[in-house]
Amino acid sequence: MAEFLEFNDVSKRYGPIRAADHVSLSIRRGEFFSLLGPSGCGKTTLLRILAGFEYPDTGRVLLDGTDITDQPPNKRKVNTIFQNYALFPHLTVRDNIAFGLRIARRPAAEVREEVDRMLAMTQMEEHAHKKPHQISGGQKQRVAIARALINKPEVLLLDEPLAALDLKLRQRMLFELDRIHDQVGITFLYVTHDQGEAMSLSDRIAVMNNGRIEQLGTPAEIYEAPTSSFVAAFIGDTNFFDGTVSETPEPEYCRLRIDGFPDVLCFNDKNKQAGDLVHLSVRPEKFRLSVVKPNVDGRHNLVPGRVEEVIYLGSQTKFLVRVQDYRLSIAQPHSRFLLDEQPIRWEDNVWVWWHADDGYMLDRYSEKDEALKEMPAE
Repeated sequence: MAEFLEFNDVSKRYGPIRAADHVSLSIRRGEFFSLLGPSGCGKTTLLRILAGFEYPDTGRVLLDGTDITDQPPNKRKVNTIFQNYALFPHLTVRDNIAFGLRIARRPAAEVREEVDRMLAMTQMEEHAHKKPHQISGGQKQRVAIARALINKPEVLLLDEPLAALDLKLRQRMLFELDRIHDQVGITFLYVTHDQGEAMSLSDRIAVMNNGRIEQLGTPAEIYEAPTSSFVAAFIGDTNFFDGTVSETPEPEYCRLRIDGFPDVLCFNDKNKQAGDLVHLSVRPEKFRLSVVKPNVDGRHNLVPGRVEEVIYLGSQTKFLVRVQDYRLSIAQPHSRFLLDEQPIRWEDNVWVWWHADDGYMLDRYSEKDEALKEMPAE
């Protein structure tokens, strides 16, 4: 897949707030790409700049090798789907979908053929003659997608498209979006604050914070190998430990001194040396839990703890376990359910263990650095 959508050193301010801070980003043809981050991180600003609704203070935007920065929105080969879908309430589903082609004065036979194709692709044939108020939220979204795709854009922009839907409908629409993307094969640029949506749909994700891209990679790369404490905390749940490297007993591993713990063995992909300060991130599902002390090998870390909370979630149970000054979040999946199995209960004394490869080291920021990161740019 060729890289054909490019943001080159794009910046945009709103008063003292730097919504986009010298962002450079390349997106491949046909890719499902997500901009992910909290409110105010700059993801929607980038989408609006690409759509032509905002003009960057600095930088350029290129589409398939053509600089489109100065083009008006109606001249760009991009279409946008907004949160509220923006359907015409007085038009039927069929007429909503046909609107763009009719404005372009395409022949009636072509319009009819293309609308039929879009109705079939979005599975809306039986609702073609209904008005928007007569269909569900998920069906409205399908109509909005069909209306955008019928104009054959090179990029489809989706701005928080599932935000107005309930949980079950959101989950169903994730499959629909993935299916439609596979069918049409064009580039989707998806903006969301929901990590689950981005992880399940995207080929690649750019995690944004304070107008900058914190990390760019596949969902697995971002989840399993975050490059900053912000990304580790924002993508899924995690446990942080502050530690100091005490020794490097072998080239690929080091030991961390964490208050109240025996020395913790960790994979040393950052090439840390004795005395370096680090964050250690361990995902809840990486821990194992038992009331009986397990027999583990030297690649595992083992600590005693006490259960403070037990939360049954159906597919898994979440435990909050006190280990010295830390309250660990631990997730245990239910691969099997045995009625005669002794469950772990509130206030049980337990053993917690995890493999050295399952802890991921991050640079440790000082409190001053963290405070500066939260301040708006001048």
